Amino acid sequence: MEITFHGVASQTEKMPPKVGEFLPEFKVLAPNKTLSTEELLTKPSLISVVPDIDTRVCSLSTKHFNQEVDKYQGFNFYTISTNTLAEQANWCATEGVEKMQLLSDVQAEFGKALGLYVADKKIDARSIWIVAENGKILYQELIKEQTNEPDYKTALGFLEHLENNR
Repeated sequence: MEITFHGVASQTEKMPPKVGEFLPEFKVLAPNKTLSTEELLTKPSLISVVPDIDTRVCSLSTKHFNQEVDKYQGFNFYTISTNTLAEQANWCATEGVEKMQLLSDVQAEFGKALGLYVADKKIDARSIWIVAENGKILYQELIKEQTNEPDYKTALGFLEHLENNR
C-alpha cells in the first residue's frame, strides 16, 4: 500500500486486510508479557496504530482516544506502535495517559501480519481498526498521509453505533 510522509511516497510491505475479513494472527508486547490476537480481543476493540508515539500526531491521536475510553465501557482501546515498552511507558508517564493500553510492535510482527509495516522506516503505518471479539474487521481507516490525524469523529461514531445496537 502506498503512503506518504510529508508528501514523499513510501510503501508498506503488502496490502492490509479489508473490512469484513479477519485479523491475521500476530503477537505484540505488553508490560511483562506477549499477547496474541486472541488474547487482545476479549471484547470488541478499537486499535489505533501509530508510527512513533514520540511524535506530535501520534501523541495527539493517542491522547484523544485516551479521553474517550470511559464513554465506551464495552470496548478495548489499544494503541500499537513500534516503540519499545520503555519508550511507551516514559511517554505515558510524561503525558498522563493511563486508560489507553499501549502495546509494542518493536519486532514488527503485527505490522507485517497486517500489511502495515514500512520496512525502509522500520515503523507501522498510521491506521484505525475496529474489530469484533471474533477478530472480524468492522471498520478501518488507512491514513495515506502519515502526518495527518485520523478521523476521530467517524471512528467514535462507529463505536457509538455498535454500542447502541447491542
